[in-house]
Amino acid sequence: MSHSNLTILSVISNFVIVVLKFIVGFLTGSVAVISEAVHSSMDLFASVITFFSIRIAGRPADDDHPYGHGKAENIAGTIETLLIFVAGIWIIIESVDKFMNPHEIKFPALGIIVMLFGATVNIVISRIIKCAADKANSVAMKSNALHLYTDVFTSLGIAASLLLVYLTGWTFLDPTIAILTAIYIMYEAWKLLKESFPPLMDQRLNKKEEEEIKRIILAHKEEFIEFHDFRSRRSGAEEYIDFHLVVSSEMTVTAAHSLCDTIEQEIGAFYSKAQVLIHLEPEEERVHTPNV
Repeated sequence: MSHSNLTILSVISNFVIVVLKFIVGFLTGSVAVISEAVHSSMDLFASVITFFSIRIAGRPADDDHPYGHGKAENIAGTIETLLIFVAGIWIIIESVDKFMNPHEIKFPALGIIVMLFGATVNIVISRIIKCAADKANSVAMKSNALHLYTDVFTSLGIAASLLLVYLTGWTFLDPTIAILTAIYIMYEAWKLLKESFPPLMDQRLNKKEEEEIKRIILAHKEEFIEFHDFRSRRSGAEEYIDFHLVVSSEMTVTAAHSLCDTIEQEIGAFYSKAQVLIHLEPEEERVHTPNV
């Protein structure tokens, strides 16, 4: 199934779940159910954003965007996480109000059924999207999968709270679970924000990734003198790597070009969508520094 079709599936399933949760939330009067409906509506909006961001990010480079459109995914992921923060704050405000003004929850069984239904649907779809996201290294799809996955846990938690309220009559459990739900989804959003936002500032790849790339380069150290000015960054599902490679002045252009091609291919095996730019320099340009 294509990435676009996966996001369409996510949009449709989220729409159905959101409608059901809002209806049941107002019928039962449960702030936890309504908060979960708001959470799921954020998932729906996130799925729509993901759908369009993937289509944009998949466009080839053009005159106005010579480096492609990959950052559209990072923008989408950042927007989605900010939406979760907004939803979390709203849930906490509503829950505090319910603490101050407790009320009886009606038709708890209906709420439990809808929560379990939503959890079942989302756990299946989130796993499918997560597998596709890992293969494509797509930030937007990972974000979408995370939205759905957190929805599974929050739905199950709220189903449990409704059952406890029904069995014990402790109405304070409803806003308590709602607040815990809000804190959890905001924590997950924070983790995702740390992944989606840094590429917008052209943050380098992490230390482990850079060390692996440098290891690939150094595997050919007998064929060059040194490399320096190593830089890396990520844009959506693509990595951009460039560095200066100092070779012997006696090396032919053909041999130097062949060496660069080999290094690029090996880095490409490590990162299938990597864009590698190697600037060749004669030995007079060496900087006399270790390759670190």
